This record gives sequence, C-alpha cells and structure tokens, in this order.
Amino acid sequence: MDICPKCGLPKQACVCEEISKTEQRIQVTTEKRKFGKVITLVKGLRDMDLKNIAKELKHKLACGGTIKNNTIELQGDHRKKAREELIRLGFPDEAIEE
Repeated sequence: MDICPKCGLPKQACVCEEISKTEQRIQVTTEKRKFGKVITLVKGLRDMDLKNIAKELKHKLACGGTIKNNTIELQGDHRKKAREELIRLGFPDEAIEE
C-alpha cells in the first residue's frame, strides 16, 4: 500500500490535493507579446501538478501553451474560458481573480 508523504494517509484516502486547491490564490491575466500576440497567464498555482493542469487547459481551450516559472502560458485571450475550466477542475470560484 502506498502512503502519501505529506499527510501520511494511504494514497486512496489522501486529500492533500483537494485541500491545496481550496488554499490557492490564482490570477488569470493577459499580456501582449511581440508582434501584437496575446497570451493568457495563469499564476499562483503552488504545490500542484502544473503539467496536468496545463495539458487539460490546452486541450479544453484548443490552444497551445507552456509552463514557465510556475506560470501557465496559453496562446490567445482565454480569460473567461480558463476561469470556467479551472472551476470545473475543482478550484473554488473565490480563489480565481481576473
């Protein structure tokens, strides 16, 4: 049986990720880059699996993106849709700022 290193509970009963989702302060903003390109930045995700969250966002929003310095960068202006997807992924509405 696998045991979670954070809480000491078995992996099946571990709630560390759910607890950390409620403690996040996420900012969803846009930034203009070279040649007038707009990107959406998702900042403030700590102690989370950024790779899987970015993969899910890119898939649902049909765009490209990357992870740099604990920030998810999505190609295009996806502020409203990214917020809706983060809520669908289990993050509370109050924790997401635009």
